[in-house]
Amino acid sequence: MEIQNKLKSLADKIVQMKEKIGTEEATKNAFIMPFINILGYDIFDPTEVIPEFTADLGLKKGEKVDYAIFQNSEPILIIECKNWKEDLNIHNSQLFRYFHVTKTRFALLTNGIEYKFYSDLEESNKMDEKPFLEFNVCKIKESTINEIAKFHKSNFDINKIVDNASSLKYTKEIKKILDKELQDPSFEFVRHFANPVYSGRLTEKVMEQFKELVLKATNQYISEKVNDRLTSALNKETEKQQEQVIEEDPKSNIITTEEELEAFQIVVAILRRNLLKERIVHRDTQSYFGILLDNNNRKPICRLHLNGGKKYISLFDENKKEIKESIESIDEIYKFEKALLKTIENYESE
Repeated sequence: MEIQNKLKSLADKIVQMKEKIGTEEATKNAFIMPFINILGYDIFDPTEVIPEFTADLGLKKGEKVDYAIFQNSEPILIIECKNWKEDLNIHNSQLFRYFHVTKTRFALLTNGIEYKFYSDLEESNKMDEKPFLEFNVCKIKESTINEIAKFHKSNFDINKIVDNASSLKYTKEIKKILDKELQDPSFEFVRHFANPVYSGRLTEKVMEQFKELVLKATNQYISEKVNDRLTSALNKETEKQQEQVIEEDPKSNIITTEEELEAFQIVVAILRRNLLKERIVHRDTQSYFGILLDNNNRKPICRLHLNGGKKYISLFDENKKEIKESIESIDEIYKFEKALLKTIENYESE
């Protein structure tokens, strides 16, 4: 994934350089401007990225936000920057004021290492107090990279991001609560589990005993679930290797044709509006030309049979049942756009 590699490079640069960066302006140049560039925006094009964007507040003139990113002549993201050493928790009030006087739905507060994305999910044109997405670019997770990619110039869709932002925001808050409860369970949390299993009166002494039991039970449960997932992953990897041995016979003389590669590009063209093209992979076999999601044999997007007499495309329903459709030429692949998109949707919801 291209954006993942670029973020990794930026993180490495930050680790190496941060102690040499002493000012907010240097932080912008070294860390924040490269991040904007990773999102696909030209930092030197004033129609896309405007530094020192004016955000006048009533009678108070000359107020400026560090950057505003524009699309179709409208601001889509305002960015307030701080020195990488500063704590962002004490600076969101300034961004809150700027948000109110611009037409944007999104605001970003960053010190080049910590990033906090805000929207107006609770009240229109009023920035929420809590961000819906926050991360440390030096400790970034794959799931977070997928969310960052939605802000890329090629993917940006206000409605889709807003719809997803609400889920992100509340999921994040629930995870914080769970983290706190699993470390030091509250009275209400302990009582929730004690009530159904204990018939006596929940005295203070009993609650203390159940607090230890709840901690023990939850830790055991999490440990068992992790072990189950690891065992399942190992089994799947074994199956995958066995499938590869069957499908990729090193003695076979598989020749990938120009027509197959052209067909692959057609499938990519259909899916890339909803999917990063790096996730669409082709794998040729003696029997068919396969196209997979995430290079995973268990996630076939379609299979193409182009080298025999008749041409076929194999599609897959929600149960991964193969359905063969006859085609006259690879141009007819476009007719199956809905079916291909539905297949991806089924995999993403697993």
